[in-house]
Amino acid sequence: MKKIRLGLFGAEDSIEIMESVVMQYPEFSCISISYWRDEEIIEKLTMHMNDVDMWLFSGQIPYGFAKKWGGITQPMFYVPSSGSSLFKTLLQIAYNQKIPFDQISFDMFHPAELERVFKESKIAVKPTYIKYYEGEVPTDEIVHYHYELWKTGKTAAAVTCLKNAQHELNKLGVPAFRVLPTQSAIVSTLALILQTHETMHFKDTQIAVQMIEFDSFSSLTKDTFSTDEIYKIEIKMTEKLLEYAKKINGSLKSAGPGRFVIFTTHGLLRETTKDFTVVPDFAILQLTGHDAVTCGIGIGQTVYEAEINAGTALLHAKEFHKGSSMVVLDDKTIVGPLGQPEQIKYGYATKHLQTLSEQTSLSIATLSKLESILKKIGKLEINAYDLAQHMHIMPRSARRILTELESKGLAQVVGEENPHPRGRPRKIYQIML
Repeated sequence: MKKIRLGLFGAEDSIEIMESVVMQYPEFSCISISYWRDEEIIEKLTMHMNDVDMWLFSGQIPYGFAKKWGGITQPMFYVPSSGSSLFKTLLQIAYNQKIPFDQISFDMFHPAELERVFKESKIAVKPTYIKYYEGEVPTDEIVHYHYELWKTGKTAAAVTCLKNAQHELNKLGVPAFRVLPTQSAIVSTLALILQTHETMHFKDTQIAVQMIEFDSFSSLTKDTFSTDEIYKIEIKMTEKLLEYAKKINGSLKSAGPGRFVIFTTHGLLRETTKDFTVVPDFAILQLTGHDAVTCGIGIGQTVYEAEINAGTALLHAKEFHKGSSMVVLDDKTIVGPLGQPEQIKYGYATKHLQTLSEQTSLSIATLSKLESILKKIGKLEINAYDLAQHMHIMPRSARRILTELESKGLAQVVGEENPHPRGRPRKIYQIML
């Protein structure tokens, strides 16, 4: 059985604890990567992106930076800081340092969790100084929080989950104590990783159908326009597709003039397209001229479901432009266009979008694309030109969408911008889906 290549990422002391637990699992082979400064996280992840199947982070902060960056395609997990790990640190402080618990500042832990640990430990005081956060937060910010409390005399010590924060605080003279991952928390996370791997293996065996359509006429000129030339192009395409189908252990079927279907598995096609980000085989696009080949990929539990999804994906690819490739996954999520620097991921089956579609003249697919674009850009404001760029449609079509939303109270003009001094100002809309 092929081992799972698990990337362990975190501070050096945390990695040592994780390694001691992971080595007991024959299912894993480990690649350990330690970091010290926040600035190193993305650089070190980039260096090892192709060396692992899954990532296990020592804590929430490096995981948060990696998630915000968005460059990791493999599943990511982190070891949560549990109450038992905090209890060990508190016991050390009480036994060795004799520092009152109401004079300690904490980071990362949720206030309710801290109160529960204090209550279960029969500690009569209530924790007062807590810097709770979700996702990534700069180490300097955490250090500043603890240091200011200590400097003003409000606290006598700090409890942190970050090794570099502990180091900086100690340099500043602040008694700082580290909460390390516990073996029980690591074991629980590894169980989740194994479960996720089993689910992914099941998905990899799902049926994948790749529906390919090409324009036989695109490479013909007036002098070569004949049925014989078209037939030659069809033969050439068939030969190339047979070669490509062999590479992905697929089966090629003709589906009429200029259209072919390849049956394979989810895992093989996902690997070929680098997790559905690149066009399956660029050589195919060069067979019949520029932008001649359009492709739809469908994933499903059955051949019929996958083929229906592939047809839907092909229709969506045509909506963008000839030569595009789109994917419809088994949960009806649509991804694409493949090979483009800007991809969007959207669905069309939510009740909320169905209701909005009924209120407007816009389709569920259009609303879903818009929702996905707003999520991708991280804000609710957009102009017609930018919307057109993201949707691969004409600006006038984008203006029609925004105007329709405005008329139904789902968007409002919140400003204007003028990128060109002599051009017409562009209205900025705030979307309220």
